[in-house]
Amino acid sequence: MRRFVFLLLLGAAAAQERPPALVVVAEAVEREVTSRRSFVGSVEAARRSVVESEVDGLVEEYLAEEGQRVEAGAPLAKLRTRLAEIALAAAKAELKLRQEELRELRNGSRPEELAQARARLAAAAAANELRQWRLGRAKQLFDTSVISEDELKEAEMTARLAEELLAEVKEGLRLAEVGPREERIAQAEARLEAQQAEVSRLEDDLERHAIRAPFSGYVVTEHTEVGEWLAEGAAVAEIVALDEVDVVAPVVEDYILGIGIGLPASVSVGAVPGREFEGKVSAIVPLADERARTFPVKVRVSNPEGGPLLKAGMFATVHLPVGGTEKAVLVPKDALVLGGKSPIVYVVADGKAAPVPVEIGVAVDDLVQVKGGVVGGQKVVIRGNERLMPGQPVKIEAQ
Repeated sequence: MRRFVFLLLLGAAAAQERPPALVVVAEAVEREVTSRRSFVGSVEAARRSVVESEVDGLVEEYLAEEGQRVEAGAPLAKLRTRLAEIALAAAKAELKLRQEELRELRNGSRPEELAQARARLAAAAAANELRQWRLGRAKQLFDTSVISEDELKEAEMTARLAEELLAEVKEGLRLAEVGPREERIAQAEARLEAQQAEVSRLEDDLERHAIRAPFSGYVVTEHTEVGEWLAEGAAVAEIVALDEVDVVAPVVEDYILGIGIGLPASVSVGAVPGREFEGKVSAIVPLADERARTFPVKVRVSNPEGGPLLKAGMFATVHLPVGGTEKAVLVPKDALVLGGKSPIVYVVADGKAAPVPVEIGVAVDDLVQVKGGVVGGQKVVIRGNERLMPGQPVKIEAQ
């Protein structure tokens, strides 16, 4: 204590020699605030996942490193894809064949094919006319006993064949003009759809050879390496999401009914002294520890940008409003000077700045409760307090 007083007097003497500092001040206010209790807990990742391989394969590239940040969808590892690429190429070639078969059926007969069918019909008609004339001539010759019965029968059979050929050619022309049956087109469409599904399946299989991060976070464990064979379902890496963290604290049953989802709370972490993090209650686990009769309460807190300042596993203290009110002195949050063993607030008296050690209490909008030597109505420095020295003269500027 004597040492602190000596240093304070020494600092005040040095401050007297410095020119007045330009500062902006605000008044400390008294207000009724909800009382809060503190509970010791720990920081946990908001999301945690052991990423596994969806297919068998040889690890060709391993891109995940412990401590590395990865974005959602970023590849963690790549498996050898040569066989999958070959299978996909073959399936695409078969798909093209099915597409051309269906296109051919839908287009129907070409003009050249129709002209050819009509030419065959004309030739068959001419041949039939000739065979019918010869049959008539053979009957006349048979009646005059010029030809035998066998020769007549041969003429009859030849004429009948010519008639049947003519009927066949006519039906061929009719089918060519009508086009393929609807059933054949439907069958071709079904074969095409089946092949398209096979190509999609193989494309998905090829895509799954790249194992990707399911969400943005940090790699905390590596489970494989280049050259290893991964079976389907084998672990690749473990990822935790730390952009937001859950601070989990056991709350005794005496206070649990006063806590609700969305309730504002603040968190302090021993590894980050002099700083509080604002959050909200995100979950209340409705199952108590049978020995301690405490319920886990989760407070969701955003991690400051620039890296995971709050890391999974850190000890933390959760400050929760649990009912009841009390009178409190509140100052703007900018009045707090952090970084030392305890927060301080500079109050202005007689034109000089005096540091007052405080304890931080409940946060209310842009104000924060301070417990210590600050009283309502006092002017506290909210701008220009970072470089003030105890006892240094100040010049107050308008906001």
